[in-house]
This record gives sequence, C-alpha cells and structure tokens, in this order.
Amino acid sequence: EDFLNLIFKAMMKDSLNSSHPVSSAVQSSEQIEEMFDALSYIKGASLILMLKHYLSKDVFRAGIEVYLHNHNYETAESDDLWDSMNEITNGTLDVKKMMKTWILHKGFPLVTVLRKGKIISLQQEKFLYHMEPENWTSDASHLWHVPLTYITSTCNFTHCTNAYLLDQKSGM
Repeated sequence: EDFLNLIFKAMMKDSLNSSHPVSSAVQSSEQIEEMFDALSYIKGASLILMLKHYLSKDVFRAGIEVYLHNHNYETAESDDLWDSMNEITNGTLDVKKMMKTWILHKGFPLVTVLRKGKIISLQQEKFLYHMEPENWTSDASHLWHVPLTYITSTCNFTHCTNAYLLDQKSGM
C-alpha cells in the first residue's frame, strides 16, 4: 500500500508540465542533484516493474543476469540494461526502443480503451493533470510504446495472459 501511494504521488508530479524525464544529459553537478529526486526513483522503479511484467519474470531475470555478467565491476548506463534485455528477447522485442519512450520524455500516456461488440480500439495521448501556462510546452506528438496485457473469455487457465504493444497513436 505504501509503494502504491508513492507511485501515485510520483505520477501526480509527472503529470505536470513542469516534470522532467527520468534520464537526460547533464552539464553540471547541480543538474545531477536535480535529476535524482523521488520522481526519478519511483517512476524508474515503476518502469522496471512494468518491463518485468511485460517480458515475464523469467525473461526479465535472464536479462538482469546477462546485464550483471556483462558489466561486472564496470560502469554502466541505461542502454546497457536495455541491450541485455534485447539479447534475451532475441529481437522479438526492441526493449531499448520501448524503454526510451518512457525514460527520455517526461509524463506518461492516458490510454483510452473502447469496446464495440468484439472490437477493441485503443488510443493514447499525453496525460496532463494541470496545465501550467507559464511552463507549457507542446509535445503532444510524442508516443509511448505502451505494453498492455489482457485476458479474454477463451482463457483456459494455462495461458491466460495476452500481450499487445501500443506503439502508435491508436490501435486495435
């Protein structure tokens, strides 16, 4: 419950136009200190959990093992983690491309799901909680690669979860 409260608090901050990306280039030590705030840590943890759920626990764990093995006693950056995950997924998913949409841009998407009979349509747009006119910048064209999981009525209890990557403005 405490972790969920932290996530919702971080999402509230991240939904403001004055938010910042989880990862960005820095030029000074002051910028480094500004980057490592609660938003970066909580959003970062949420993104790692999202990736673990989407890839599956076993695939995620294997990617972490490759990452730790490849960068044992070395410095590393976020791309190194994503490259290790790509190595495990054998090109079936470009984890680096997906995760960069989350860590290099501030905010998060609002995904709208509409159902008409058996047809499901999805649409994403940037979620803004409160528009701050003095800080407003338009990046409405930005799209996230949103990993979605779902179950259907044909679930046979052995393989119930299906996955879909929403990497466009809308999809089905």
